[in-house]
Amino acid sequence: MVAGHSIYTSSDCGKIEKEDSWYLESYQKNPGQAATFVKHIEEGIEIVDRDEDALLLFSGGETRKDAGPRSEAQSYWAVADYKGWFGKEESVKWRALTEEHARDSFENLLFSVCRFRELTGTYPQNITVVSYDFKEDRFANLHRSAIRFPESRFFYAGTPATSNAKEAALKGEELVRMQFSRDPYGCRGSLYHKKLKRDPFHRSIPYPNGCPEIESLFRYCGPTPYPGALPWP
Repeated sequence: MVAGHSIYTSSDCGKIEKEDSWYLESYQKNPGQAATFVKHIEEGIEIVDRDEDALLLFSGGETRKDAGPRSEAQSYWAVADYKGWFGKEESVKWRALTEEHARDSFENLLFSVCRFRELTGTYPQNITVVSYDFKEDRFANLHRSAIRFPESRFFYAGTPATSNAKEAALKGEELVRMQFSRDPYGCRGSLYHKKLKRDPFHRSIPYPNGCPEIESLFRYCGPTPYPGALPWP
């Protein structure tokens, strides 16, 4: 799963590494920022190319009103297609799909697990997440633990943020980790309200349709890990 971070807004795919071609929040407006998105896309393609049984999911919803009703996931898929799947089109394109409703990093993971079940009829044996290196603890520990996915079958591929944004990114990440440590499912307080703001077009989220075995996990809201049965050992 490649976690989306922005929406591509340019009509010219030849400008994919230009910051003004993406809808960026103020904290994202750094030289080289767009290239980090492209690197995530390339990394996801490379990983899937090495595993013929893998499925590639670009995850991220229509999170920015000013960007219009375009999803992060579709943006990443379109960029991958423009880049010719970095030379891996024959191997990867037919296995690359989208999850277009996630509004935060926890939903990137949970919704992608449900989308995988929706697409394949089963749940993933292994999960690899592609995002920034400084988010590894959030995904590999907090989010993975929240869905109780086995640590031995969870992998993380992190790439660096732009050098001039690293210090601010680390400070921001520390705050978000603290929030998720107190509210692992992002269902209360500031994390919940942030999700509401990232749904400007009021999309109806289809999940847990397509993954009925984890419906209770979707409904759960608590400070401790979900205690019910799950379809992965």
